[in-house]
Amino acid sequence: MEKRRLGRTDLLVTRICLGTMTWGEQNTEAGGHEQMDHAFERGVNFLDAAELYPIPPKPETQGRTEEIIGTWMKARGNRDQVIVASKVVGRTANEWFRGGRPSKLVRADIMDAVDKSLKRLQTDYLDLYQIHWPDRTVQFGGNPTRLTAIPEQPDDETPIAETLSVFDELVKAGKIRHFGLSNESSWGVMRYIAEADKGVGPRVASLQNAYSLVNRTFEVNLAETCVREDVSLLAYSPLAQGYLTGKYDHGALPEGSRKQLFDRLKRYEKPGAAEAILAYNEIARTFGLTPATFAHAFVNSRPFLTANIVGATSMAQLKEALDAAEVEWTEEMQAAVDEIHQKVGNPCP
Repeated sequence: MEKRRLGRTDLLVTRICLGTMTWGEQNTEAGGHEQMDHAFERGVNFLDAAELYPIPPKPETQGRTEEIIGTWMKARGNRDQVIVASKVVGRTANEWFRGGRPSKLVRADIMDAVDKSLKRLQTDYLDLYQIHWPDRTVQFGGNPTRLTAIPEQPDDETPIAETLSVFDELVKAGKIRHFGLSNESSWGVMRYIAEADKGVGPRVASLQNAYSLVNRTFEVNLAETCVREDVSLLAYSPLAQGYLTGKYDHGALPEGSRKQLFDRLKRYEKPGAAEAILAYNEIARTFGLTPATFAHAFVNSRPFLTANIVGATSMAQLKEALDAAEVEWTEEMQAAVDEIHQKVGNPCP
C-alpha cells in the first residue's frame, strides 16, 4: 500500500489509516484484533486512537479502545512495525478523564492523559500525539450550533504557547515522537506553527479534520495552509458516519447501525443534507461502484491527503474500505462530484 510522509517527519504512513473508535463498544477485543490483523496483512501500518474512545464517550468504557490496541501489539510483538497515534481531549466539562474534575489543555491534564494512554497501550512512546479539539471554542461539527463570526471564548482560555510547551516536554522525555492537531482552523494551525518557529515546542506534523463529499470545507483555506506548511491531512469521517454508504437513504434505519443504536449523527442531518447525500450515493452507482467505495475513492484521490482514516464495525466494511484504495478516480467522476458540489455546497461542516 502506498506510503506518504507525515508532515516534515521521518515517518512514512500508509494512505489508509485504521480508525478504532468502535472498539470496546460496537466491537469486542477479538473483533478489534481481527481488524488489525487483516489491515496489517493488507499493508496498513497506521492506527489512530484517542483517550476518548470508544464512541459514544462514557466513563464506564473510556480507554477500552487503547487497551485493545495494547493487547494486540503485545500479543503480536510488533510495536516497532506499527505507527500509533492517539489524542488528548480538549477542554471538556466531563470529569471522568481526570478523576473527578473537568479537563483543559494545561500541563497537569496533558501529562495525566499521555501517561494513562501509554499504560493502556502497553508502550513507552506514541508516534503521534494529537490535540483532539482546541481549548478555545471553534466552529466544527455544528458546535456551537448558532453560527457567529467569532464564537464566544472561555475567560480562562489556555494560551497556545503554554499548551505547546507541554508537548515539547513530552518529546524531550521520549513519550511522544511527533505532535498533531485535530478539529482545528487555519488560524489555530498557523498559531501553533508560529510558536514552534519561535522555539516554544515541536512543529505540528498533522491535522486530523473531517473531510468527505458532504464536507469539503478543508478546501476553502486549510488545504493551502497545510500544503504550504507541510502539515499532513488525516481525513476522518470519509463516509459521513455511514450516511455515504447508502444505508440510511430514504429514511432507512438498519438494525444495529450507529444511528439506530446511539442517534448521535446530527452533524450529517442538517437541512439539505439528506438530499445531497442521496445525490452522491446515486451518482456512485452510475459508475458501477457502491456508495461507500465511491466516497472513499474520492477522499483517497485528494492531492492534499496524507491518510484516509477508515472505520468499520464488520470485516466486510473494512475490506470494502481497503479495496477502495485500488480504485482509479477519473476525471468523469470528479466532474460529476463537482457538479453536485456546486449545487449543494457543504451541508455537513
